Amino acid sequence: MVMSHGLSPACASPSPAVFPVTQRRRSSDQEVIIEAMCATEATELLLRKEETFLACLARIDTVILKPLLQAEPGEQKGKDNLKLLLLLNDHFHALWNLTEENHRTLKQTFSVSESLCLQDLYILGGADLFLSVYIQYFITFANCVVVQSFDQVPKNKSEFWKTHKTTLKQFLADFTSETSVPVALYTVLHKPLQDHVQQYNLILTRLGEAIGKVPCGQSPERQLVTNAAKQYAKLQSFISQVLDEACLTKALWKSLGHKLTDSLCVPERRLLEDSKNLPVLANVGRTDRVLLFDDILVLIQGNNFQSFDLKLVWVDGSCTEKSAPEKHTLRIVTPEEEFLLSAKKPQIRAVWQWKLDQAVRQALHGKRDFPLWGKAGEGSEPPAHRFFKHTFRAEGSFKNAVYEGEWLWGKPHGKGTLKWPDGRNHAGDFKEGLEHGFGICLIPLASEDKYDCYKCHWCEGKMRGYGICEYGNEMVYKGYFSDNLRQGFGILENPAGEHPFKYTGQWDNDKKNGYGVWDDKDRGERYMGIWQDDHRHGQGIVVTQSGACYQRTFHADKMVGSGILLLEDDSVYEGNFTRDLTFVGKGKLTFSNGFTLEGTFSNKSGHGLQTQGILNTSSDQRDDSITKVQLGLDEFPVEKRWQGICDQFLEFIRSGCKEEMEESFTGFHVQTSKELRKSQEYLFCQRGPEDVSGKIEDVLEELVQHQDGESLQCYLQKAFKSSLHPLGKLLNALTLAFQATYSGIGANKHLLNMAQEEVKYYAKKIWEFYQGLLHLALEQKGQPHVETKDGAKSDLNAYGVILPLILPCFYPELFMLYMLYHEKEDDLYCQGIVDLSLFPDVKLLEFLDVQKHLWPLKDLTLTTNQRHSLVKDKCFLSATECLQKLITTVDPREKLEILQKTYEEIESTVSRVVEMDYKLPMDDLLPLLMYVVSRARIQHLGAEIHLIRDLMDPTNEGGMYDFLLTALESCYEHIQKDMRLHQRESWQVSRDP
Repeated sequence: MVMSHGLSPACASPSPAVFPVTQRRRSSDQEVIIEAMCATEATELLLRKEETFLACLARIDTVILKPLLQAEPGEQKGKDNLKLLLLLNDHFHALWNLTEENHRTLKQTFSVSESLCLQDLYILGGADLFLSVYIQYFITFANCVVVQSFDQVPKNKSEFWKTHKTTLKQFLADFTSETSVPVALYTVLHKPLQDHVQQYNLILTRLGEAIGKVPCGQSPERQLVTNAAKQYAKLQSFISQVLDEACLTKALWKSLGHKLTDSLCVPERRLLEDSKNLPVLANVGRTDRVLLFDDILVLIQGNNFQSFDLKLVWVDGSCTEKSAPEKHTLRIVTPEEEFLLSAKKPQIRAVWQWKLDQAVRQALHGKRDFPLWGKAGEGSEPPAHRFFKHTFRAEGSFKNAVYEGEWLWGKPHGKGTLKWPDGRNHAGDFKEGLEHGFGICLIPLASEDKYDCYKCHWCEGKMRGYGICEYGNEMVYKGYFSDNLRQGFGILENPAGEHPFKYTGQWDNDKKNGYGVWDDKDRGERYMGIWQDDHRHGQGIVVTQSGACYQRTFHADKMVGSGILLLEDDSVYEGNFTRDLTFVGKGKLTFSNGFTLEGTFSNKSGHGLQTQGILNTSSDQRDDSITKVQLGLDEFPVEKRWQGICDQFLEFIRSGCKEEMEESFTGFHVQTSKELRKSQEYLFCQRGPEDVSGKIEDVLEELVQHQDGESLQCYLQKAFKSSLHPLGKLLNALTLAFQATYSGIGANKHLLNMAQEEVKYYAKKIWEFYQGLLHLALEQKGQPHVETKDGAKSDLNAYGVILPLILPCFYPELFMLYMLYHEKEDDLYCQGIVDLSLFPDVKLLEFLDVQKHLWPLKDLTLTTNQRHSLVKDKCFLSATECLQKLITTVDPREKLEILQKTYEEIESTVSRVVEMDYKLPMDDLLPLLMYVVSRARIQHLGAEIHLIRDLMDPTNEGGMYDFLLTALESCYEHIQKDMRLHQRESWQVSRDP
């Protein structure tokens, strides 16, 4: 019996009256009964359809599939076809097994109870599984159609299929002798399955209509049937579209030449549009044809072609071709090429744009839509931002590199990684196709298995801003770059090489240029001075490990002219000398005792140092102006020493303090800000509300909130301690430069004034930087900023506000220089303190000419056996303990406050003694203060006094603090004077016959 569609009875349509509803019911119980009746009748019908379909599948397997799979292909193409047929066979049996399971379940359920519910229908509960199995089968079937598997495989057993035409005829009602075997195979392997899906859809549609006639509202059962019917309807549409695309693609491969077909034909690839059907022209060379597949866009030029992966194709429909405005164009953007597709009609352009957009979107998602094409306008546009992998082929810096990362309109944009075949790779941020932002670049060395590693900020494809380079030869550079070259401030170090060194200073065009400090660890020397093209060139100071130092003029690393050499025994030589500190030529040697030797010096081998000149012994006094000479003050103006550091921070302000550029300008320490916020170290830190944020918007906001007084002091103190805050970063960079210059062998007393100048200058620059940030913050808020042109007032703020806060960072090196500079005076002072400490209190007060009515003896509790002369370290104890706190702080202001407190304690003690308020005159204060100083025993008092004097706030000059500091200086000098007199008397006695 021949059924409709020319197929077996398995595909017969159900009668329109399959699920009659005899009357309307109102109660819910009656509605359930009607739904059960509908489910029962649907199950009965499905059982019949499944039985017929299973028989059809069994015959197809026996008559069609098994003979197809028994072919023995000889060539590669035949082997590939056989693989596809084997996969088709697997999906066929999966579909067969699913149908058997459905039939078994229906039969078992129907035999148990004649009253069923809709949930018992397997095609409803397992709809997703049915859809998946059918989709897999038809996609594989379409792959076979595309590569013409049904045309190729029968050729291997052509005689077999000729004798089996009768067998094929039982499957096809319209089979004739002219019907080819490939057409028969194509039809038999898809038509029964396609029509069976239609049967599912019809049954569910009629079931839904029958239930819909019952006034039960939107019950869950009705919703279940309706949704399932829609899914099977979509499956029908999907199968039709898959078959249409496969036939269209197969026809294309037959029409193209073998060269193009062999290159482009892939089983899974589908033709979506052809410029022969919808005419468009591409403005790339002499393009003859444009083909849109589901994965690539192809431009054919004769026997050659260009293909573009749809995942990296962007379609811009907003452009218009200026040379031909009547043409309707689409701009196609790819990673390495950009071209136009032009159509004569806007309708054709619109169809191409829609198909391109949907094809790109589906390619990015990795799967086709279900169904493949919806109505016009369905589906969202593909995203502009994408993540993909691509190998660059065009000429340029990226040639042959594989980029994997984020894209925007055909260009790397966002996070990504570049890898070249020669081993180079770059990982970091990209912008509009170029390295931009923070990145890490590895460059292999040709001779060894080592790399140069650049961790740097990039701008428009070149290193610019702060970075760290770890070279393959063990050297490390930390500093600034510009256009891939070291530029500005930077530190180059080779700590573990054959010749260890460290350079801290200015760079220009990848070479040491400007002011810099070089540590030669082999020779134990440190050079501070001017560089040119990687050579010491200009004025320079060299400090040696032995304590000697000299100032010379250098030319291309060689010393020229005369210089000044300061030896470790405080002798001073002015003239010419060699690098190993041997005197040569004319010169003048001033000994530490003031004697001078002026003449011509020579050093002949085996004879030692020889000289011809004049020895002057007329002075037996040391000339402190000679032995304490200071170097570098005129040769290296303080404002020109570390321009590279300050310029970067000021440029950051001028740029508007853009957060994404902050680290490029200001550098980073240990980690970048974003990494630090995410790191474990940050999470485990004790963090409270008092911490200062490093985000630039928070910085500017807080600056406005803390502009004056204690609030500003408190904020700045926290900012300087933060490694994230721009002010903290600036202070950290200046501290590194200061330590590189004056720590270790740089701790030489002849560099004290240079160091002192730098600390004061740092305070001024930091105040300038703070003012720039504040101005920007107020400007962004639209608030006025009163700018002061008064340099003196700015200096006062730098000394009064900034200096006390930053001094702790420089204090260890700076105070060491003060101690060395005043070492001889402090030694005399300490000897005097030792002598004075031998006196009991009463004897010392008497020796210092303190008036007896001021002696605080009645404060002492003495036994009858004690005498006043034995009392020691009891008088003015509170004042003594107060003065001893002078060494507990580094802030000059706090030291002055301690001095004033000491004065107040002395005056308070005297007032108790005289039993009245007593204001000490200078004649009384000095002896009493000297007593307190002698009992406080501060070891480096001279260094302390001079540090306070040099770094104190200028507003304190001439005031009470200045008066007390002068009094303390007088005590210090008096103790020294006494010791000098004592030494001179001892010397005179030793000379007396």
